[in-house]
Amino acid sequence: MSSLIATGWWHACAQSARSGMERSTMAARWWLLLLIGLAAAAAGVVRGQGGAPDTTGFINIDCGLPEKSRYVDDVTKLKFTSDEAFTDGAGTIHNVSADYATASTTTDRSLYTVRSFPDGARNCYTLPSVVPGSKYLVRARFMYGNYDGLSKPPAFDLYLGVNFWQTVTVPSADWLGIAEVIAVVPDDSVQVCLANTGAGTPFISGLDLRPLANSLYQQANATQGLVLVDRRNFGVGGNATAGGVRYPDDTYDRVWLPWSNPPAEWSDISTTEKVQNTIAGLFDVPSVVMQTAITTRNSSKPIQVSWDTHPNHDYPDPGMFFTFYVSELELLTGNAVRQFNISVNGIIWTKQPYKPVYLSTDSLYNAAPHRSYSRYNFSLYAAGNSTLPPILNAVEVFSVVSTGNVGTDAQDVSAITSIKARYQVKKGWAGDPCAPKNLAWNGISCSYGISTPPRITSLNMSYSGLSGDISSYFANLKEIKYLDLSNNNLTGSIPIVLSQLQFLTVLDLTGNQLNGSIPSALLKRSQDGGLTLWYGNNPNLCSNSSSCQLPQKKSNSMIAVYVAVPVVVIGAVAVLLLFLIKKNEAKGSVKPHILGSGLPSHSQNGSEHTSLQQLHNRQFTYKDLAVITNNFQRVLGRGGFGPVYDGFLKDGTHVAVKVRGESSDQGYTEFLSEAQTLTKIHHKNLVALIGYCKEGDYLALVYEHMSEGTLEDKLRGKGSNTRSLTWKQRLRIVLDSAQGLEYLHKACSPRFVHRDVKSSNILLNANFEAKVADFGLTKAFKCDNDTHVSTIRVVGTRGYLAPEYVTTYLVTEKIDIYSFGVVLLEVVTGQPHILKCPEPVSIIQWTQQRLSRGNIEDVVDTRMQGDHYDINGVWKVVDVALKCTAQDAKQRPTMTNVVSQLKECLELEENRFREDLSDTYVTGSSIDRNSSYSTYATELSQGSTTFEMEHNLRKMPKRDIGLPTLR
Repeated sequence: MSSLIATGWWHACAQSARSGMERSTMAARWWLLLLIGLAAAAAGVVRGQGGAPDTTGFINIDCGLPEKSRYVDDVTKLKFTSDEAFTDGAGTIHNVSADYATASTTTDRSLYTVRSFPDGARNCYTLPSVVPGSKYLVRARFMYGNYDGLSKPPAFDLYLGVNFWQTVTVPSADWLGIAEVIAVVPDDSVQVCLANTGAGTPFISGLDLRPLANSLYQQANATQGLVLVDRRNFGVGGNATAGGVRYPDDTYDRVWLPWSNPPAEWSDISTTEKVQNTIAGLFDVPSVVMQTAITTRNSSKPIQVSWDTHPNHDYPDPGMFFTFYVSELELLTGNAVRQFNISVNGIIWTKQPYKPVYLSTDSLYNAAPHRSYSRYNFSLYAAGNSTLPPILNAVEVFSVVSTGNVGTDAQDVSAITSIKARYQVKKGWAGDPCAPKNLAWNGISCSYGISTPPRITSLNMSYSGLSGDISSYFANLKEIKYLDLSNNNLTGSIPIVLSQLQFLTVLDLTGNQLNGSIPSALLKRSQDGGLTLWYGNNPNLCSNSSSCQLPQKKSNSMIAVYVAVPVVVIGAVAVLLLFLIKKNEAKGSVKPHILGSGLPSHSQNGSEHTSLQQLHNRQFTYKDLAVITNNFQRVLGRGGFGPVYDGFLKDGTHVAVKVRGESSDQGYTEFLSEAQTLTKIHHKNLVALIGYCKEGDYLALVYEHMSEGTLEDKLRGKGSNTRSLTWKQRLRIVLDSAQGLEYLHKACSPRFVHRDVKSSNILLNANFEAKVADFGLTKAFKCDNDTHVSTIRVVGTRGYLAPEYVTTYLVTEKIDIYSFGVVLLEVVTGQPHILKCPEPVSIIQWTQQRLSRGNIEDVVDTRMQGDHYDINGVWKVVDVALKCTAQDAKQRPTMTNVVSQLKECLELEENRFREDLSDTYVTGSSIDRNSSYSTYATELSQGSTTFEMEHNLRKMPKRDIGLPTLR
């Protein structure tokens, strides 16, 4: 798509489908189509009785219209407004040349003016009042019209928020272009940005926003959007005015264009009867579109249509979606039969003939994008027993773009936006501050975490004409390291809140008009070497010679006294404690026995002794463990606590002995936490503690043995049995694990948060039943009303840590859910939680990037090649995983909900039919509305993250969607 989508609407599609057509004739007819008007708005609600559809949520912008100007479009009756309030005052407005603002070119008033952006690398429109997690159609309109008198049509890039949308390439002054994208918007507003690529000044004529029902266009989800290539209404001949369908006939204001200059062998058919839309929840096609169709005059001739792909710098091999809408418009009598097949580039797409239903809308489409060709030639041809030629009512064609990139941390955005407004910054600051990297704001540097939003780490606002005091908003940039406010006209004192920036290493305040003194906290950090502080050339700052110095330190002799006394005291206490401990140990060795029957004290303090007395498991000595493990001969694995050894009790019970290693950064606290936790919890999906050893500094825990090792090893092919887990085994494992975590979160009293959920802490027994292990970092809630626990440090494993836990240290159940979402992605993909490709990237980003191509096979573990599984279940697990790893903890499900979803996935897998379907297309009418999967479809339509759906409930083997025969 190196050129605009409208190239597909007005030019490229018609050219690719009918080579040799005259461009001038076709263009003139499409200019006439714009008599309908290209501005409008569809609310995505059901059409009311006796009136036009509700337009709630519509935004109709005429770019370049003078401020506060308004008008009503003559055709659609939609109200258009100036773009002044949406642009933050950027850009300049122009009228197109009078040669193009005429009825012979277009009567669409919104194309008579433009706003251009000669300054800045990126300029943006902000469209407000968006419902987060909902689906929208965003449409931009363009007519250059030689507005600048240069006769140099430009090219530039469009972005939807921080995600590349497409390249706009303007071929001529009279070219009318449309760029349209369907996407899920994660926030309460959405930005449309024009980026200067050095090929001319970006401009725009109009901008529309249309809410869509979330059940529509299931291929558009949280990680991928659909860019319109073509939307056609067949059966209206070359009459553009009669054939163009949009609002109010289409309640979403989609524009259905006729196929211009149809071949002579085509024949138009139509009906005045209403066509029932039995698949309205998935494809809400207006009846007026379906009331017309084409067929061929000779039943032996196929209907042939084709589309070209348009690669660009971000998508050299764009994925494509094709949806064919079909309804039988003739009441067939006698022995008349209409059945047809579809082929793509000579290869059969439909393995069995398709028969359209009388006056009922149906669809044939590929559920995953296809990317095998640069040109797609479709042929619809009559089946062998058909007496009538094929029929086609409408078509939609989309390419796929990624919407998985995340913007800058919300707190940083709020802070820098407030700073921008406070000082009226004119530095070309538009769009997201940090993303994408190549468009980051001038003077700003950012850190880009693997699984967290970008953070602002450096801000250079020197020589920026700043005046007034230093805003407290700077203190909200919590991860900033370098702050340069030099050579401005800042006044007032240095705010003490700047000392709260714990990562700040350089602060340059040189060359301002600051007064007063420097906060002592900043001075101390500067003198300690943790902060480089420059404040020269501020005439009124530190005017008192002592106001920029810390109080004098005590003399060296006094410091020596202050230090020596406590050292001597502490040393004496330590010697006494050591003597007592040695004396106690000399009384004899510890005998194995059941706790609670006179446990001898090995404690360093009374609280430790009390805690160990609460355990109701078996205590072992070091000698016992040496016997059990055959002198620690066989190592099963290693963790953060230390090595794990294989062992057997005297009664033959197989056990695993986890011993604290000398280099372990985990000590008695984690040991005691795990032992205490495991005495309070008992669940079939949690590893059971058999006993412990605490002898001097020697710490060990004895567990039930899990013969199949860790889930991580099984996914990576490690261990003696390298055979890959089947999809059904994987589902059972994650369901078992989720049930164990649900027990911790809901059934325990007090409730627990694991804090270290990962694939290496999920163990498997001989029956491949999963149990969650390693409770050394577990935290308990004090009471049922607690919502979080505050800690003083972040613990866990990089790549599994929830972003809010890293920044706030607050422990909630949602941090386990985030980590479990990462585990789910590992189970589906077989990939580690952090990949090197070649730079480190989280499995979340890796999955989102691949899903943006639309094919689930791009992420499914290749070790499951040949394993038949329910593709719907795979999509659903991925959907659950991405919901679990949502950046906003409030959007994550509960573990109870996760368990419920995984049970449905397992049910889908267990109930799938064994026969292989040969059909490579999907029909919208094949949905069983009473099935459990239909319930899933409803949940997807209501959720913030939706994924493409397979609508044929006879379950399929792995390669069964997305035109697989064309690979």
